[in-house]
Amino acid sequence: MVLDIWRKIKQRDFAPIYLLYGTEAYLINETKQLLLNEALNEEEKDFNFSVYDLEDTPIDVALEDAETFPFFGERKVIFLHNPAFLTAEKSKEKIEHNLVKFEAYLKEPAPYTVMVISAPYEKLDERKKITKELKRKAELVEAKKLKEHELINWVKNRAKSSGIEFEPNAIEQLLALVGTNMFMITSEVDKLALYAADQKKIDVNLVEKLVSRSLEQNIFTLIEKVVQRKLDEALRIYYDLLKQNEEPIKILALLAGQFRLIYQVKELSRRGYGQQQIAGFLKTHPFRVKLALGQANKFSDEELTSLMEMLAEADYQMKTGGMNKSLLIEMLLFRLKK
Repeated sequence: MVLDIWRKIKQRDFAPIYLLYGTEAYLINETKQLLLNEALNEEEKDFNFSVYDLEDTPIDVALEDAETFPFFGERKVIFLHNPAFLTAEKSKEKIEHNLVKFEAYLKEPAPYTVMVISAPYEKLDERKKITKELKRKAELVEAKKLKEHELINWVKNRAKSSGIEFEPNAIEQLLALVGTNMFMITSEVDKLALYAADQKKIDVNLVEKLVSRSLEQNIFTLIEKVVQRKLDEALRIYYDLLKQNEEPIKILALLAGQFRLIYQVKELSRRGYGQQQIAGFLKTHPFRVKLALGQANKFSDEELTSLMEMLAEADYQMKTGGMNKSLLIEMLLFRLKK
């Protein structure tokens, strides 16, 4: 688990090689930043820190640097980005990497170098010898999208580090408003923790009061109001979005995307697929699937089919007609209430 590796790094217990792989950019970035700050002081960073993009630079150059003694201080840190040779993808670049030399380095890494390999790919090619060797020799950080219970634990631990406790339903509300982007979640948790420094607790009211809503989450809330047949509140959200200079065509696209997700989730659920299976099939986060399932139960198949047709018609009129775009969505919302 990444938190265990972070704990070791904070204790200055460094591995000679780290492999950070997966598509959760937040976990990769945080691990890199933590390693850099714990392994080197500010003065050492100027001399003992190097970054190589392996799409532009042969790995031989990075290995030569790794095997050179630090200019001063006890260690150096080297970041290697975009190691496409670990995947099944064919590299577009014409860079030749000496992987035999890299394999030799893995067997005997320089004791004074912390090498950090950042592979932001969904999958590595496990058939390749270099991938197998690297996974065997390196400290592994799998930066995958966190599941709902992992996100909840993440929020708890992040708040706990500031001496703050979340009420359980407050975490649910936070995730419903912010979504699953970990950069945004972390930013909002830190803001809430700062505000709640005196009372040491974060409840639903504080989340509602302070948390910034992304455009996508505003659209989700707007649809919730439509589901609840609260047209006045749905329109209020829509007018607020217009005041924030959000483009009607973008709002319509997000509305269509959310209703499409609701339609797909409802259909796949009926066929017997579970929440995780649906998320994998639609390539979206399980938490989004959970929320969409809750909304799907409020619509009949006929209503959803009709809604999809209305959204397609509004999109056509917006792109081809001369009618006021913001008025088009307003009319659409009135029709959705029926």
